[in-house]
Amino acid sequence: MTARAGTIVTALAAMAGLTGAAPADLAQPLSMDMLGLRSAKGKVLVCVTRRPDHFPDCRDDPEKRAFTVPAKTGQIPLGMLTPGQYAIAIIHDENGNGRLDTFAGIPREGVGFSRNPALRFGAPSFRSASFAVAGSAVEQDIRLKYFL
Repeated sequence: MTARAGTIVTALAAMAGLTGAAPADLAQPLSMDMLGLRSAKGKVLVCVTRRPDHFPDCRDDPEKRAFTVPAKTGQIPLGMLTPGQYAIAIIHDENGNGRLDTFAGIPREGVGFSRNPALRFGAPSFRSASFAVAGSAVEQDIRLKYFL
């Protein structure tokens, strides 16, 4: 390998680390299925993070994986992830405005989290929603909860 080719490979590897992409030999596929979807209206906003300080709103997470997917049941691929602890937060954005609508602090649209932790007052902790990606494909069946 030439010095220039080595530099390019190193630069590509660094870029892959910044975007959350994984080398093919370490990456594991992640997918999810939504249970209890109230309707096929709108879209579903998905946040996948491995940083507890950016859960459940991963908007400022530099390593986040954020998706907008159709509101439908069935397996939805979320890409390849390096081994580690992750958590997923989803919002059924029924009116398609790109955010969670609330009334007096109570979600008006469906919300769900990996591992389906109990929802009491506010979002669950990263720890209660986190799961391991290591060694094989991971699928999370996420049950949506509608409060209103």
